[in-house]
Amino acid sequence: QVQLVESGGGSVQAGGSLRLSCAASGFTISAPCLGWFRQALGKEREGVAVIDSDGSRAYADSVKGRFTISKDIVKNTLYLYLDIVKPEDTAMYYCAADHGRVCRGVRTDFPNWGRGTQITVSS
Repeated sequence: QVQLVESGGGSVQAGGSLRLSCAASGFTISAPCLGWFRQALGKEREGVAVIDSDGSRAYADSVKGRFTISKDIVKNTLYLYLDIVKPEDTAMYYCAADHGRVCRGVRTDFPNWGRGTQITVSS
């Protein structure tokens, strides 16, 4: 059974940083596409970052240069490092996986995702 469990969310002041973790079970994170998307209250899902099985990364323009996606094959864990956060980064963040196809850029149409972790950025 595929399971993704996010952690590391919380409240942070603008300009700060934090790291999200996503522990995967039931599959290996060498899947073709892993990623993070977010959803702010009352808004649509927004793709944040993705990483392919070969390590290729892509980011949304809104987070480029501030967020970094990475994975640890040994720990079977996906990460998202957020730096220089802004109030507009406030959202529920979800990690996601697609075993069937590669990423081809940031996306939200993953077949598997976790329950999310909330990030609130105060100004």
